[in-house]
Amino acid sequence: MSYVLQTNEVSKSYSGKLAVDHVSIGVRVGDIYGFIGENGAGKTTLMRMVCGLAKPTSGEITLFGSKDLESQRYRMGSTIENPALYPTMTAMENMEAQSILLGMKNTKKCAEILDLVRLGETNKKKAKNFSLGMKQRLMIGLALIAEPEFLVLDEPINGLDPMGIKEVRDLLLHLNEYKGMTILISSHILGELEKIATRYGIISNGKMVDEFRADDLSERCGKNLVINTSDPAKTQEIISRMYEKAAFEQASENAVILKGHVNDAWNINEQLVRAGIKVNTLASDGKSLEDYLMGLMVGGKQYA
Repeated sequence: MSYVLQTNEVSKSYSGKLAVDHVSIGVRVGDIYGFIGENGAGKTTLMRMVCGLAKPTSGEITLFGSKDLESQRYRMGSTIENPALYPTMTAMENMEAQSILLGMKNTKKCAEILDLVRLGETNKKKAKNFSLGMKQRLMIGLALIAEPEFLVLDEPINGLDPMGIKEVRDLLLHLNEYKGMTILISSHILGELEKIATRYGIISNGKMVDEFRADDLSERCGKNLVINTSDPAKTQEIISRMYEKAAFEQASENAVILKGHVNDAWNINEQLVRAGIKVNTLASDGKSLEDYLMGLMVGGKQYA
């Protein structure tokens, strides 16, 4: 699969101190890449370098397979750090101002994007009177004016209430699924990233700690299925026919623990019921993404 973004041993130092230390990541076409790390880990610094807002001290960045970054950045949209809006302008006026800066004034296109980010009905309301969620959605709208293939978002749900988080989450899923947009997103709200990310990168103290697919998350977090049924022995027999290398532990007299296969819970339940087994409970068990991340931050392995 081709890559939208690759960094190779990229570093950035300020006054002799490394903020980003030989970081290599790969964002593939179609990814929603969740970029995770504590405050000061280097997330924003790396994003700034990708967007051309800072220059690497060393290392190499490629966009869409090209080292000519200036020519490829026209295929990107971004929001870095806090929303930067004209506070006394309306949403439409902000959009039109950004269009003029990009040399592509198109009021109809601006209106379409405002509808997409659910700000089409704000009319004459000034940006200074918007909620934080509205400001974040307007910032994403501004990043969409040039119809980018790659969207870079730095903490777009930070400080939002649950409704604001859901609105931004739904928007990003829409952009990825229906617009084919690849997204790099950083966030402290790990439970929300779990709902949308297809791939993760974890950074701590400027160094990459881990990079993995969402499909690998259950295995890395040690997530298992705890299955309580009327016939544990037959339950294991049926599941073993479904999965050649199925591994079990005895949880109690009536319950077994199946290693992994959390995403197949619906299929396992269906097959057991068809075999006449009464399924009392079927639940996932294991660490959350947050637990896994904290383990890496405190005592986990690191890759330079």
